[in-house]
Amino acid sequence: MQFALRMGDSTLVLGHRLSEWCGHAPVLEEDLAIANTALDLLGSARHWLSLAAELEGGHRTEDDLAFGRDASDYFNLLLVEEPNGDYADTLARQLYFDAWHTLMLEGLTGSTNAKIADISRQARSAAAFHLRRSSDLIIRLGDGTTESHDRMQRAINDFWIFTGELFDKDGTDETLIAGGVIPDVATSQPAWQNHIEHTLGAATLALPPVTAMRSGGRRGVHGEHLGFLLAEMQFLPRAYPGARW
Repeated sequence: MQFALRMGDSTLVLGHRLSEWCGHAPVLEEDLAIANTALDLLGSARHWLSLAAELEGGHRTEDDLAFGRDASDYFNLLLVEEPNGDYADTLARQLYFDAWHTLMLEGLTGSTNAKIADISRQARSAAAFHLRRSSDLIIRLGDGTTESHDRMQRAINDFWIFTGELFDKDGTDETLIAGGVIPDVATSQPAWQNHIEHTLGAATLALPPVTAMRSGGRRGVHGEHLGFLLAEMQFLPRAYPGARW
């Protein structure tokens, strides 16, 4: 259940973050593209949270898990809860997540758990498309004007501190890895690093300097931003519990 929550929470929170751009993106094409990316992530979140509810074996549904938990009961990556900032910030966050998400889903297609494998097979093509899109946009902006290059480099540097958590493991992960339920995320780190380095090189951007990494989201320890995000996302179902529209 814990792994399903981690995947579901990360895709749900990032999907909500991206939905905040709807009607506010810099150009109409991006307004549509970012909204579609958000919808893909929300669709994936539904599958993971439905699985988590099933594994829990109680009376909670995917909706209960999405709208009835407080921040400390969310287990998403810290990376995805960070505010959108400007479009360079959003794209840097997206590149780091997409590169990890694509590799994770590819590994999960071989899971010994048939439902996890099925969810991953359904989501991997969309994730691969998201990665191509975020990589291409970063190359265009990094290798664009002086201002777009400088903004993109700043964003790449600022979000680097959250990437270490992508490859963290704990006892839950080790148990699932041993059972073939999930892949060992550490084995995908070189491929992730290679894609990031290749993309930044094509964008004429520098790899961020080595720094201490932040983590905790996968354990329910979050920064100040998640609470505000959930207050907005959960307002209607909490204000009108049990309502049917």
